[in-house]
Amino acid sequence: MSDQGDISPHSDVKTAPISFLASPGSDQLFRILVDGVVDYAIYMLDTEGRVATWNSGAERIKGYKPGEILGAHFSRFYTEEDRVAGIPDRVLSLAAETGRFETEGWRVRKDGSRFWANVVVDRILDQDGKLLGFAKVTRDMTEKKKAQEELERTRAALAQAQKMEAIGQLTGGVAHDFNNLLTVITNSLDLLVDPQRDEAQRRRIIDIAQRAAERGAKLNQQLLAFSRRQPLRPEPHDINALIGGFEAVLRRACREAIEFDLDLAPVPIAATIDAQQFETALLNLVVNARDAMPGGGSLRIATRPKTIDEVSARTMSDIAPGCYVKISVCDTGEGMTAEVMRRAFEPFFTTKDIGKGSGLGLSQVYGFVAQSGGHVAIDSTPGAGTTVTLYLPASDHLDLAGGDPARPEAQENPRKAKILVVEDDPDVLNVAVESLRIMGYDVLTAPDGQSALTVLRRDPTIQILLSDIVMPHGMNGVELAREAVRLRPDLRVLLASGYPMSALPRDSGPSALDEFPFLSKPYRSSQLAEALRAL
Repeated sequence: MSDQGDISPHSDVKTAPISFLASPGSDQLFRILVDGVVDYAIYMLDTEGRVATWNSGAERIKGYKPGEILGAHFSRFYTEEDRVAGIPDRVLSLAAETGRFETEGWRVRKDGSRFWANVVVDRILDQDGKLLGFAKVTRDMTEKKKAQEELERTRAALAQAQKMEAIGQLTGGVAHDFNNLLTVITNSLDLLVDPQRDEAQRRRIIDIAQRAAERGAKLNQQLLAFSRRQPLRPEPHDINALIGGFEAVLRRACREAIEFDLDLAPVPIAATIDAQQFETALLNLVVNARDAMPGGGSLRIATRPKTIDEVSARTMSDIAPGCYVKISVCDTGEGMTAEVMRRAFEPFFTTKDIGKGSGLGLSQVYGFVAQSGGHVAIDSTPGAGTTVTLYLPASDHLDLAGGDPARPEAQENPRKAKILVVEDDPDVLNVAVESLRIMGYDVLTAPDGQSALTVLRRDPTIQILLSDIVMPHGMNGVELAREAVRLRPDLRVLLASGYPMSALPRDSGPSALDEFPFLSKPYRSSQLAEALRAL
């Protein structure tokens, strides 16, 4: 035999193992080989599933000596519940049909203890294709499974810790911002109580309190946007036209030292979105870009159509593959580190100085895009700028929605009508009644649905029903509205709620928007007046 260095791929070495096994005594050598494997249980089963051979690895793993197990049925290695379920017979049936069966599961040792096993069963046929039995190989994977379970527990604990950190950051930020707003509002009310204030002072104090309340409403909308529960009014819009119409506001948000540029697609590109939320998201991105360039720089907003295939879609929040509108906001600012990019969409996470930012801008962007069925991505390098890209599902509708319909003049007085207000919160009820009376309505009240129906049956002159949606005593506002309209087909209905539509009871979900007009809380008196006039 030649030296190993002289062996070529075409030498007779390839056939050596075959001739070796075929030589006299090879059966004995093969048994020695199999019996020497102690990490695997390797044994034969006859066609009925009885153990025909047994190696030392099987004895080590399962605890049986050959004399205790040869001739016994292999089902004794299975748990009681698996035997009752008929799994051993099913394993042999599948192996006989397909030639091979592999699985993992709990198995039982001689002493009754369980171990996690990887099991392979191979069918053995004779030269005529007749079933002779099965070769079975079992490996003890208990330690590996324990390590995997420990790793999963560690990951779950880490995820829980991160979640609690995010919740703590969220609640702390909410408490901080709302405490500031409440301080403004409560102190303003205290100042208004003083009879020494002249009318000009009262007007200034009221303006301060109203601005604080509006900030609170905006903060709440941003939180709802992040949680994807902000009520949206999606309509098909030409994205280029929206950005063009909003360009003046975006430019004013930038400093003079920042070069502002629009690079809009040369063809109309449409997406079905809530225009106001889109403009808010775009403004948030522009403000973030501006703050990242304190010494000046360039900011470019670009739009392009984009087709996303299935492979790309799986890497982008599992959005649906198809046609999208791509909007990029690119700056030449300070850029972000990998850690900042990872946390950028977390609510109240901010790298700005205290009092310079709420940390809700990017969370609003994320929530709006996700709720719209799209994806948002950040590409940034420290010192080399940031690009935030929005992918919004494209719309085929070219009869794009125009601007807001003309609003009735705020000074227009409604004709005097009788309205029934249904509200379980006494403070909300009182302020609504006061506002409606100032508007000139004749107002009746009820604290819940059943009481409201009693009032409606008693007074046929009621023309309008204004009801909260989430109420006590079993009947919600939508159910009340449906029953009220059944009793009084000419009755006009306006529903209101502090909950977003997606969080309302099932019967009060988005379909209710198609049945009855809806007014989100908190609302101003002017918004209430406009909604009632629209009835």
